[in-house]
Amino acid sequence: MKKNGRLALLAIVVVLLVFPLTTSFQAKEKTPHFADEIAAILEHERLAGASVAVSVRDGATNELLFEHNGNMLLHPASSMKVLTAVAALTELGSDHTFKTTVFTDGKISKRVLHGNVYIKGGGDPTLMEAELNELAQEVRNKGIKKINGDIIADESRYDDVRLSQDLNWSDESFYTGAQVSALTLSPTDDYDAGTILVEVTPGKKAGQKPIVTTQPDVKAVPIINEAVTVAAEEQKSLKIEREHGKADIRITGNVPIGASATRSWVAVWEPAQYTTAVFKQALNNAGIDIKKADETIGYVPKKAVKQAERESMPLRELLVPFLKLSNNGHGEVLVKEIGYVKEGEGSWDAGLPLVAESTEQLGASGPLLLRDGSGMSHKTLVAANDLTSVLYHAQQQHWFTDFYNGLPVAGEKERLVGGTLRNRLGGIEGEVRAKTGSLTGVSSLTGYARTNDGDSYLFTIMVNNFIGESQTIRHIEDEIVLAILGESS
Repeated sequence: MKKNGRLALLAIVVVLLVFPLTTSFQAKEKTPHFADEIAAILEHERLAGASVAVSVRDGATNELLFEHNGNMLLHPASSMKVLTAVAALTELGSDHTFKTTVFTDGKISKRVLHGNVYIKGGGDPTLMEAELNELAQEVRNKGIKKINGDIIADESRYDDVRLSQDLNWSDESFYTGAQVSALTLSPTDDYDAGTILVEVTPGKKAGQKPIVTTQPDVKAVPIINEAVTVAAEEQKSLKIEREHGKADIRITGNVPIGASATRSWVAVWEPAQYTTAVFKQALNNAGIDIKKADETIGYVPKKAVKQAERESMPLRELLVPFLKLSNNGHGEVLVKEIGYVKEGEGSWDAGLPLVAESTEQLGASGPLLLRDGSGMSHKTLVAANDLTSVLYHAQQQHWFTDFYNGLPVAGEKERLVGGTLRNRLGGIEGEVRAKTGSLTGVSSLTGYARTNDGDSYLFTIMVNNFIGESQTIRHIEDEIVLAILGESS
């Protein structure tokens, strides 16, 4: 495994032209119908003291129709995923897949493997328990009924730096901050890789411990249940968290009798070990005797024999959960995969410069600072005008349909269609496909707006350094989009 230790501070600065910050509203020679309206919206009292940037371009010509602080460098939050997605499509291609492979070494005699089983991760963030069961069954179908050896995980495709450099340690136990590994597992088809789904339901009587189940059901993740079932009239106060720097998941608080189940996706400690433990169970369920087998981390030897392989969905399909559900883990995996495929090094250090290069090739001409692939960093800096320029040039690429289809569709209630926009901008006459972004003090929206008359607009809205309810800022963003569409009240 390639050891990088701690990541050095990464500052990818692409400087082609340095623009002065726009300190007033600017519209181009032909004033668009929405210019005055957007300017008025930006005077909202809740934006006082905040840093705000807006960029609107003509989708057909790339003409910059309106900008406010369009060249100001701001935190994009999950709008960063737009840059990661277009870079992945550029560098890897729409058909790119991830492979998980099972090997063996030693000899097979009388259905006994006198050697080790290896499971090699290819970075697949969509690998689930069902696929591990299929891989185990394929091993069984090769005539292996007993393993006199160990089960070894090979996660060497990527480096051993599990978390992006700016991730807050308080996010470490949540699915939004899950560790990144080339061998990882998702508990459900939301594909939150590196997590386990924990469900807590009340006991039958007050004073009893609540009932805890996990998906997948694996003993390798220690569950410490300190919660208590209380009377029905009492308040629920339940916490499900993994302890910082530990594998233990601790459950504390009260669960009232009759309360609904509480479900939480918790980031596991060492995803490769977790995945290997689930694979070991799968081998056992397939009828293979693994009593003497230990689980460990290592490498597939050159003389090992391939026994089974699972290939993921292509990138064009992965973009749906990545963009629509704003899956942070996918963004980080894609950065490392780009680095591995293009530079032979699966790391943020190798991948992020290539994301920056792709952004430049797609029309970004100002400085930018990229620190991760998901937008979780509070240090990533991008200009609104550069984001809308990338949106324009993406339209000329052969993979554009795959990118466009991956974006959330405003007002569409189906979760894997509307995504993070399913409850926003409902009832509009045109179509809006855009990526949302949200961090503490940060909100963004960037994408495409098309009217029923055939007009197409590209927009980016970024708000930083605000205090208060994010819902208010999202409402302001929506008002700007409605003004662009000519549908404001």
